[in-house]
Amino acid sequence: MTQQSTRQLKLGAILGGVGMDHTSWRDPALAGDASIDINWYIDNARLAEAAKFDLVFIVDSPFITPDTAPHFLNRLEPLTLLSAVAVSTSKIGLVGTLTTSYWEPYNVARQFGSLDHISKGRAGWNVVTTGLEGASKNYGRDEHFEHGERYERAGEFVDVVQGLWDSYEDDAFPRDKAAGVFLDKTKQHALNHKGKFFSVAGPLALSRSPQGQPVIFQAGVSGPGRDLGARIAEGVFAGVDTFDEAVEYYADLKARAAALGRDPDHISVLPGLAPIIADTDEEAQAIAEAQAGSREIEKSLVELGRAFNYHDFRKYPIDGPFPDVSNLSLNSYKGRAERIVRIAQEEQLTLRQTAERFGRWRSDFVGSPQTIADEIERWFVGRAVDGFILRVDKPGVFAQFRDKVVPLLQAKGLFRTEYEHDTLRGHLGLPVPEHRWAAGPDKIAAE
Repeated sequence: MTQQSTRQLKLGAILGGVGMDHTSWRDPALAGDASIDINWYIDNARLAEAAKFDLVFIVDSPFITPDTAPHFLNRLEPLTLLSAVAVSTSKIGLVGTLTTSYWEPYNVARQFGSLDHISKGRAGWNVVTTGLEGASKNYGRDEHFEHGERYERAGEFVDVVQGLWDSYEDDAFPRDKAAGVFLDKTKQHALNHKGKFFSVAGPLALSRSPQGQPVIFQAGVSGPGRDLGARIAEGVFAGVDTFDEAVEYYADLKARAAALGRDPDHISVLPGLAPIIADTDEEAQAIAEAQAGSREIEKSLVELGRAFNYHDFRKYPIDGPFPDVSNLSLNSYKGRAERIVRIAQEEQLTLRQTAERFGRWRSDFVGSPQTIADEIERWFVGRAVDGFILRVDKPGVFAQFRDKVVPLLQAKGLFRTEYEHDTLRGHLGLPVPEHRWAAGPDKIAAE
């Protein structure tokens, strides 16, 4: 199978420190303090950059429990972390997660705008609404925002942030020392936004970066999540497990974007990737079976519960049917929780089967480097994905992917051998957004 079009595979790396599951931290090659060691992030970002990855990605969530996976228990704040990585790299994109439910648009616009300047146009914002209901009590609220309200709020939040990023036209600062003119005041614009959730005057005290605005990422799976992604996202971290699910998600999201008048090619669909790689397919399958066999069912139950706001599934009979959770609000990771319930009921899964299926990272990518590269090509050519986000916690797997899989993808003509651009937008094939004020007052009034 050979890819003939000019469409290019995109690769990112989730820098997951000591692991977003309950077992990776025990890898002898992984430092026990990786999640709080800035040098670990810098070193791995540089390795990803040397392999010509499009971006590195930092996950985040403002709520933990004693049973939370190791990386989430003790980790650095994304924007602080990425600012350090920015001055230690030169090409790779830098994407951080930040919630719209418990921050303010002005702060977010300033933070990501600053990262975009520090990195010279390599910043991206993963827009999340926060799935875990327990986060509310860390921010002075008795209850979490309702699911639909979270997404409505997120839409307005992003609109405000993008408006603030356009506070200055590109030539607003003549910096004419002889004439004593630093700013052309006609090219500074207050936003004066008054909406349902936010009232923000502006302007933001920061100009646009070389890529115009940071790239917007999103990860919604539910109906409202997909609607928001279709409207605002330029990259989507898709929560899909199988090829068929990925094809459906890909087609649906692109169709929703097209219906809104957007170019579907301006959204990159990028699910997570946790491959198991060995010299032969047989060796890789043996590793996969050994990992599955050593997985503690209690840990899988905890991870299963995360989609239900850390509901404790350990209290139910492990080999009984998946329990009735209709009494739960599902006001957390709603799309994933509803999908788990639907599949468990349709396939009449036991609780053990459900935990084994959904309580751990699933991988259809098991085999030799050639097998992994061929499967990536199948998903890409089959319009299931535009690329993948590789989970980086086990150093050996990351090295195998960089050293053995990436060269095969390059030989297939799917992936770059050198960077052609200096910005994240350039890597992803995205245009620089038109400046809203440069477009004229009539267009602003129409918006």
